Amino acid sequence: MEQFTPLIDSAQGLISDIETFLGTLLLPSRLMQVGILIGLFGLAHLLRALLTPPLNDWMRSREGWPKWRLRILLLIRQRLRGIFFVLLAWAAAGIIAQISPFPSRRYLIIVGATIATALLVVSFAARVIRNRLLRRLVSWGAWIYVTLHFLGLLAPFAEFLDNFAIDLGGFHLSALAVLKALVVTGILFSGARMIAQTTAARITGNEDISPSMRVLAVKMMQVGLYGAAFFIGLKAVGFDLTGLAVLSGAIGVGLGFGLQKVVSNLVSGVIILLDKSVKPGDVISLGDTFGWINSLGARYVSVVTRDGKEYLIPNEDLITGQVVNWSHSNDFVRLDIFFGTSYHDDPHKVRAIATAACQSVDRVLVSRPPVCHIVGFGDSSVDYILRFWIRDPTGGLTNVRGAVYLALWDAFKENGISVPFPQREVRLLDGSRVDLGRARGQDTAPPQETTTPEEPPA
Repeated sequence: MEQFTPLIDSAQGLISDIETFLGTLLLPSRLMQVGILIGLFGLAHLLRALLTPPLNDWMRSREGWPKWRLRILLLIRQRLRGIFFVLLAWAAAGIIAQISPFPSRRYLIIVGATIATALLVVSFAARVIRNRLLRRLVSWGAWIYVTLHFLGLLAPFAEFLDNFAIDLGGFHLSALAVLKALVVTGILFSGARMIAQTTAARITGNEDISPSMRVLAVKMMQVGLYGAAFFIGLKAVGFDLTGLAVLSGAIGVGLGFGLQKVVSNLVSGVIILLDKSVKPGDVISLGDTFGWINSLGARYVSVVTRDGKEYLIPNEDLITGQVVNWSHSNDFVRLDIFFGTSYHDDPHKVRAIATAACQSVDRVLVSRPPVCHIVGFGDSSVDYILRFWIRDPTGGLTNVRGAVYLALWDAFKENGISVPFPQREVRLLDGSRVDLGRARGQDTAPPQETTTPEEPPA
């Protein structure tokens, strides 16, 4: 029970200070100031109700303004009541100071105006936080701190939180220390995030650095900044970092048993960034997946296909498996298509017509001329292979092949080149009979096949 004595004493002291402050409000001069503040708040509410409609109409007439100006106007409109209350409270404090020289006659009004001003500044400053939940937590925390500070209750409240603690040997963990750690670490994390975003934008826009090195530099910088913010925040509140040795050992055991794949993907991601085997924008084939790399993550690689699907491929698969990188050293890609022509057509003429038709397609490179070769003499046609080059595989492969086939069709039709297809001959033996009615789909009796044995040759 003795260990709770400091906590009980601090709680009693905090309650006593609150009761003392509330007792001063019962004085006639303080009650009058409370009434003035309530009246000023009601007047501020009335002014907001009267000025909001014309302000809305005026804002609608300014639709061509930049977005940041309209956003500021919207924030001001949402806080008109607080702005009017602050202005009226400070004006009332100034008027009372001219009427009465005693500071006690305007003490509560000055305190109310100061707290309202601080709360208004906090509400504006918190808008820089994009996350809504985090913004609300920061706003409420700052409002509570400001209110306690200007009411003179911050010291007893801090003493109460410091006594609300647990002692484990020589380690003293109090609610005040935890709160300070959260605040300091949060501020450091916010600063690290802003620095990381600014630096990452500059690194990403630097064309002198390869894409993979940009990603690696950004990842390493983020890990360093956030790690430094975490440890500096713990050290700033007096936390003994040597106690993290046990935690590090536990994490190592966990990695050995249950997080092997996660660590493998993380290490594989670092290897990919270092050896530059793939980079954002490369066109790769991995199994049945063909697409271009959209981004490199710490655990996976994002590959976008032509049909709009986005595959998240673990980094380990790119290290241990066979990956076809169509644009690793350069972005030239050679494509092959096969076709055949009749034996009556001149092969020299066919080859010339095929290469000329292929060059007429927009995506086919003229700097690397297409070639056409005979690859065999088939049953029904002379077989050819047509090879051509492109340098934009992200635009698709099937569509450019289709365009080349269509160009060949038009060129062959214009020059009288025929594309043969397999034909079959059916021979009837002597004495066989064909039922033409059944062949035409008429309902006749089932045919009866009659055959006459052939006479032996003389």
